[in-house]
Amino acid sequence: MRTTARLAFHVITLSQISWLLAAGAAADESARTATNSSRYEYRREHDPNGIAKFYLGREIAHVMGHQAADWLERPEREAEEKPDLLLEALKLKAGDVVADIGAGTGYYSWRMAKDVGEKGLVYAVDIQQEMLDLIAKRMAERRITNVKGVLGTITDPMLPALSVDLVLLVDVYHEFDHPFEMMQAICQALKPGGRVVFVEFRAEDPKVPIKEVHKMSEAQVRKEMSAQPLEWVETIATLPWQHVIVFKKKR
Repeated sequence: MRTTARLAFHVITLSQISWLLAAGAAADESARTATNSSRYEYRREHDPNGIAKFYLGREIAHVMGHQAADWLERPEREAEEKPDLLLEALKLKAGDVVADIGAGTGYYSWRMAKDVGEKGLVYAVDIQQEMLDLIAKRMAERRITNVKGVLGTITDPMLPALSVDLVLLVDVYHEFDHPFEMMQAICQALKPGGRVVFVEFRAEDPKVPIKEVHKMSEAQVRKEMSAQPLEWVETIATLPWQHVIVFKKKR
């Protein structure tokens, strides 16, 4: 009887195991939720062009919907942004794998596709399927075959781990709903030593005719990237309204 009682005391039923696993998962989820809630701040008083959610003191801007796709292809954009100067600053090489995050209509995707050549690849990432459909159409019209559309989420670009040489974010980072989580996932997709390039309208310059929440200062970008495994490389000021802020993944 003693042996039977001792064995019974040590036996854990399947239902108990399931309960323990569920409790552990709930605790993990609770910890993640607590971390996320402490990472971001919500304010009643905020810019009407923002979402009332703040990260490290900066309000996150509303995302531009696919309905405004024509604005991305406006004729004056070339004069305002000088894409040739940006491409020159990127120093892409034949065979590079590049991710164009928030690719929109593929304005930069097809340009980079030419620079990386047939042996290279451009991931055109967007969270809106309508944008990816537009990109597919435009690439077919240009007969470009080395641009691959990827449907990302608000926390993950859905790219293979350690696969990308360069990530380009043109006027998009300030719209990320979850900037910390998104950059964390982007860093996981980067190869060691891979680069992340932010192109943002300069908040330091009041003459730049863009809404305030759609601008970013260099100091703010560097502040936010200090939470990631990235180190600042350089800031390039050759564009008319934007700065090009370059980081590389720590090895």
